[in-house]
Amino acid sequence: MRKIILMMSVSLDGFFEGPERQIDWHLVDDELHGYFNRKLSTMGAFLHGRVTYELMADVWPTADADPANAGPVAEFAGIWRDMPKFVFSRTLERADWNTTVVREVDPDEMRALKARPGGDMVVGGADLAASFMRHDLIDEFHLCVHPVLIGKGRPLFPSADARVGLRLVETRTFGNGVLLVRYAKR
Repeated sequence: MRKIILMMSVSLDGFFEGPERQIDWHLVDDELHGYFNRKLSTMGAFLHGRVTYELMADVWPTADADPANAGPVAEFAGIWRDMPKFVFSRTLERADWNTTVVREVDPDEMRALKARPGGDMVVGGADLAASFMRHDLIDEFHLCVHPVLIGKGRPLFPSADARVGLRLVETRTFGNGVLLVRYAKR
C-alpha cells in the first residue's frame, strides 16, 4: 500500500511560514532542490490545500519557460505540471494542470486512494496536513529543518489532542545547513 507523506520545510523553532506568510527564510539551493525533485518525481500524487495549490499554480506551470529558471527549478516545473494532483477545497470550482478538486478529507476515500497502485502521495499545506493528522492518515513525516529562528509565524504542528509515536528513518545534512529528519509512524 502506498503512503501519505507530509513533506515540509520548517524553521528551527517550528514555523512553516512567517506571520505574513513569508517563506523568504527557506534556504533552497540547487542541492536541496535536487533532493526535493528526486523524492517528488517518484510520488503518485500531490495532495494540496487550496492555498498551496493556488500558490503552486501561479508559478510552476510555466516556470521552465523562463531562462532564469534553469536546473532544478525548471526540472520541478515539469514534475509539478505532470503529477496528478488533488486539491482539497470547499470553494474552488475548478482546477487545471492534471488536478482533481475534492471537497473534504474523507478518511475512507483516502484509504481507498492509498490502496490504489502507484507511488506514495505527498501532502502540501499545513491546514490540510492538520486535517490528515486528525484522521491519522499521515504515514511519514519528512521535515527539512532550516537553520533559522523566525520567532513567530504559523507553527507546523499546532496543539493536538493526540500523541503520535514515531520512529526515526533517516537524517541528512545538506551543505547549506538544512537538516532532513524523516520519521515514520510506529
